[in-house]
Amino acid sequence: MPRPTVTDIEALAETIGGMRGAATAASGRLLVGIAGAPGAGKSTVAAALTASLPGSVVLPMDGFHLPQAQLVALGRRGRMGAPDTFDVDGFVALLRRLREPASAGEVVLAPGFDRTIEEPIPDAIALAPEHPIVIVEGNYLLLESDGWAPIVGLLDLRVGLVVDDAVRRERLIARHIAFGKSADAATAWTLGPDERNAVAIAATLDRADVVLVL
Repeated sequence: MPRPTVTDIEALAETIGGMRGAATAASGRLLVGIAGAPGAGKSTVAAALTASLPGSVVLPMDGFHLPQAQLVALGRRGRMGAPDTFDVDGFVALLRRLREPASAGEVVLAPGFDRTIEEPIPDAIALAPEHPIVIVEGNYLLLESDGWAPIVGLLDLRVGLVVDDAVRRERLIARHIAFGKSADAATAWTLGPDERNAVAIAATLDRADVVLVL
């Protein structure tokens, strides 16, 4: 069945704002997932949504990257960003905690991610009671394998983000160069690991409630 499609971030923000009063989670929080391929613009969309939605905060999936040393030990450093290179259990556990009733004044801490060193940063994000809307953004929010399947049921609204592939690849190459890769290495990573992940993610977008096309 085709999913509803929108092309306006402000219209999506209005939809989310309208859902706020109907949030059914015991915690009172509304969890919105933004899923899409590497370079699709998830962080940009999440930032735009929070700018339009008072009381909202962004929770990036990237904070749950496994540390570099662990990836090396597991032999997965060469495909960092693949579904099995994240602490999926930790991510799912955090989302479940956000669905539970919060104690008065309770602040839930979540990890962030530093792209300059490609490492997760513990307790970098504070999810406070004054943040009733949590914009969760990441590649694999709609994936059914590798332990990611529970996430769909923990989100109140699932948004699939789609952008022209050529534009997406150009963004990725530029981003990799900005964070230290040579032009050749950036292109190889974009067309290699990133592209394999993008293909896998594209197959999950039929689980979205709405598709945002930019």
